[in-house]
Amino acid sequence: MNIALVTYKDKGAYHAINVSNEDDLLTDFLHSKGIAVTKEIWNDPDVIWEKYDLAIIKSPWDYFDLIADFYSWLEDMEKRNVRLLNPFSILKWNADKHYLKDIEQAGLRVTPTIFLSQGQKVELADYFQTFKTYKIIVKPVVSGGAKNTFKVTPVTANEHTIKVNQLLQNEDFIVQPFLKEIEEVGEWSFLFFGAEFSHAVLKKAAGGDFRVQSTFGGTVHKEKPSQELIGKARAYVTSFAKDCLYARVDAAVVDGDLVLVELELIEPYLFLDTNEMALDHYHQALLKLIS
Repeated sequence: MNIALVTYKDKGAYHAINVSNEDDLLTDFLHSKGIAVTKEIWNDPDVIWEKYDLAIIKSPWDYFDLIADFYSWLEDMEKRNVRLLNPFSILKWNADKHYLKDIEQAGLRVTPTIFLSQGQKVELADYFQTFKTYKIIVKPVVSGGAKNTFKVTPVTANEHTIKVNQLLQNEDFIVQPFLKEIEEVGEWSFLFFGAEFSHAVLKKAAGGDFRVQSTFGGTVHKEKPSQELIGKARAYVTSFAKDCLYARVDAAVVDGDLVLVELELIEPYLFLDTNEMALDHYHQALLKLIS
């Protein structure tokens, strides 16, 4: 089987020096198992996708900057009958944070979310009362890497209202309460391969920041979650990612319960270097899906 590992043209925007080159780590491991894998840039017009039996979506980290092109590329891959992992329908569904509505309607806990439509005019200070908090998070419905993500307080509400209303001219946004548990304890990432739990990490923001991404100085800590938390994370995967090669459940523990922040099914960093069995787990899941 000939496999493409789908990545992007790295221009440095989403790179961090303390993150290992996970794509190379994974490619080398799969090569050692006798699997032919070639890294390909998703929007490179010279790639002959038909020569591949399978395309694994790994790190197209600029897709949200080029979302119309990405949707077109997905549709083109489907027309060419190139099998994608994760599946085409899952990728398109997961690209837009309106998917959070589907998860909530399924009875699973998500961070409370209000959707702002393109062209809408808002006063961000109104949402402090709505969520009964004095800190909120505002971000686009199609985004990644904390792009255009704002932590809003009463002090910054007017400034951020002007900025968000400008951005709303071009795209939809969401408003959520800021989860103090992420700032105080951290954000969990649960990694599943083939719907089976592999490993987990706890991500913590740098002092004075709220973003846990390594690009902004966030740190990653090897932690062993309880079986109860793993079970709760698994519920999101079972309901919405059971046919996926990979899934990352980003969540916070709020009042003892797991609350979803994001269900990452497109291009999550997998923290493969934090657990000695992670690459094996990925490999075994892949074998099951291609056998």
